[in-house]
Amino acid sequence: MDEVFKALADPTRRQLLDELFRQDGQSLSALEQHFEMSRFGVAKHLKLLEEAGLVVTRRRGREKLHFLNPVPIRLIHDRWVSKYAEPWAATLSGLKSRLETPMEKVFEIYIRTTPERLWEAITDGETRAKYQFGAHVFSDWSVGSTVTLRHPAGGGLVLTEGELLEVDPGRRLVHTMRALWSDDVAAEGVSRVTWEIEQVQDSCRLTVTHDQLRDGASEELYGGWPMILSGLKTWLETGKTLTTPGSLMYA
Repeated sequence: MDEVFKALADPTRRQLLDELFRQDGQSLSALEQHFEMSRFGVAKHLKLLEEAGLVVTRRRGREKLHFLNPVPIRLIHDRWVSKYAEPWAATLSGLKSRLETPMEKVFEIYIRTTPERLWEAITDGETRAKYQFGAHVFSDWSVGSTVTLRHPAGGGLVLTEGELLEVDPGRRLVHTMRALWSDDVAAEGVSRVTWEIEQVQDSCRLTVTHDQLRDGASEELYGGWPMILSGLKTWLETGKTLTTPGSLMYA
């Protein structure tokens, strides 16, 4: 957490995060256009943001793209801000209300657990409900099978449905997702979610990539991931549930 606070203390790094919030998935060349400093200087700031977990990089051809990872900011909010804010406050002040071109969203978090336990938390219905708005996941977890997220409210309200594309227990899970909790998100069509687990000493790095989103897609489709992953981390590390602004949405 100290690395996150140190990274956020610098105005240039905060401006870099603002630029990625405005348009995610930018290259170094694109980002440096917004700063009156050398390419090396911008790269150095990006490296510090990456080390703090606030930025995640992905290779696309010859380009290295940078994505904002809001999960550490969400954790700061839950630990230090939410108790001073109104219960409905879901974002830090100063952040814009939505992204302009959210074609791909990448979220990364480190959890002190094993790959086996993390995989079980992702695929077990009862456990999933403890950190994903009370919803249970249903699937036989084989390629080509369906995967649905249902909530007990309303006789089993279907929140999402999709098809399993890749299943590598303890390492990688890929599925399509069609959101159904409102007419607006249902109209967005099908997107894709990739869960990647990598053991790092006594912890796991979990990366969730939500992509194949249309330009200008509703923020409802991906805006809940920081809360979900924060809840997952809290449950696995403490055995306690995390009350977030969205956790009682379907209660």
